[in-house]
Parts: sequence; C-alpha cells; structure tokens
Amino acid sequence: MLPGTLTFIINLRNIMDQELTDYRPWGHYTILADEPNHKVKRIVVSPGKRFSLQRHQRRAEHWFVVSGEGRVTLDEELITLKPGEAVDIPTGTMHRMENPREEELSFIEVQTGDYFGEDDIERFEDDFGRTG
Repeated sequence: MLPGTLTFIINLRNIMDQELTDYRPWGHYTILADEPNHKVKRIVVSPGKRFSLQRHQRRAEHWFVVSGEGRVTLDEELITLKPGEAVDIPTGTMHRMENPREEELSFIEVQTGDYFGEDDIERFEDDFGRTG
C-alpha cells in the first residue's frame, strides 16, 4: 500500500458516513442501504429523547436493538427492548421509540414497502414541535 493510502481510505469513509448521516433533535441515523423495496438505517437515540408518535401508510418497519434499552409504543402497548431483541411495526400502526436510559440507544431499522419518503410520516405527538 502506498504511503498515505490508508489515511485517504479512512478519510473517504468518514466523508461517506457524514453524507449518509442525518442529525435530528433526538439523535441521528446513518443509511446503510437504500433500495426500491427496502431501506436500512442504523439509528442512535440520545439519552432521554424519543421519536414522535407516528405512523406510516406505505411502509412497515422492523427494529432490532444493538445497544442500550428502548421503550417502544406500539398502538396502545408499551414494550421494552434490550440488546438482541426486536419488534415488528406493521403498516398503519402508531409507534414511537424512546430512550429512557442515560446512555445512547442504538438499533437497526429495516423499512419495507413501496415508498420511504419523509411525507409518509403522520405525526400525532412530537417533543420538538414538528408536524406532518
């Protein structure tokens, strides 16, 4: 390997991650795959933060916790997820992920459906004043 090649590769990877990472008031996510019939994200929720209570009409989601602990609202049900545990969120189901702990929550989200745009988010409650 030529001198500086490893540094170049590391810097390129960091640039690519930055372009695929979106920062939100509750934490951030990185897109790992974006295909016509599915999208995969690595999501990090900051301590004490939570998503809006929301639902989607054109996609289902699967959440798999990697680290930390998540509290999931699934319609009227509350579910606690620890590392290695997962939940399926059918299309049209109200849902929210919350991080009740003092450390970051990291999970993988797999979306399946025919559309993954932000305008397929119907928000019912939001701690940050977002609507839609």
